[in-house]
Amino acid sequence: MLGNLEPEERVMDDSVIYPGGMLGQLAIVLEKLGWEYGDEVDVEIGGTAVSGIHQGEEYNKKWATPFGVRKYNKDAFIVIKNQSRRDLTKSQPFGEGEFKPAHPYEEKK
Repeated sequence: MLGNLEPEERVMDDSVIYPGGMLGQLAIVLEKLGWEYGDEVDVEIGGTAVSGIHQGEEYNKKWATPFGVRKYNKDAFIVIKNQSRRDLTKSQPFGEGEFKPAHPYEEKK
């Protein structure tokens, strides 16, 4: 019956209620990483291929892909980059006498 909210009636989908769904798992991981709302985030797709070959007029459409068409591999993945937390400081050389390698270089005689 429409408009009836009896206790046994389901109002929300389980994926919204329980954090086991895809978005719930993502939210848990982002919280563990300490990411916050407002961080500058880039989302990219990896595991793709773009056709870079110009086909002739009579190409075999079953096997050849037209130029510029993107295909997603079966093992494609998502990359999420938090640009707000990216460390852009350059590495600095060791000061005089600070570098003490575990296996120092010895010249062969």
